[in-house]
Amino acid sequence: MRHVLFLCTGNYYRSRFAEACFNHLARANDRPWRAFSRGLAVHLVDGDLSPQTRQGLLERGIPLHHTAPTRQDLTLADLQAANHIIALKEVEHRPLLAARFPEWLDRVEFWHVDDLDCATPAATLPAIESLVEDLAQRLLLETPNKAASV
Repeated sequence: MRHVLFLCTGNYYRSRFAEACFNHLARANDRPWRAFSRGLAVHLVDGDLSPQTRQGLLERGIPLHHTAPTRQDLTLADLQAANHIIALKEVEHRPLLAARFPEWLDRVEFWHVDDLDCATPAATLPAIESLVEDLAQRLLLETPNKAASV
């Protein structure tokens, strides 16, 4: 099994939506990839999952079990377990990552997806969904499905 790690600030909204979308695609295509998500400053957020993420997943028919039950702070072990790392907004997450894990910066792919303070879920969630689909094309489709590798 290979793993993609999605990072955002609170592990509450954007990274959790990306995680669930990716896992839904990986499972539907029977690919040996799974996503997990973590936050770089989870202490800044209260609650387990944003209502916007929950609603966005439900509207798309993506089961909530494709994301973790609660927010989690990033650890070195998480970075080491990931085959591919995505941070959802470079201007926001590069400084946080540089402060905590500077030696990992060159292994992170940075996206440019705004949080709720700058964009509505009607703009943000489809943007994440599109980026995840593009990522899935790159990662999932170059990896044989489980049945083909048995």
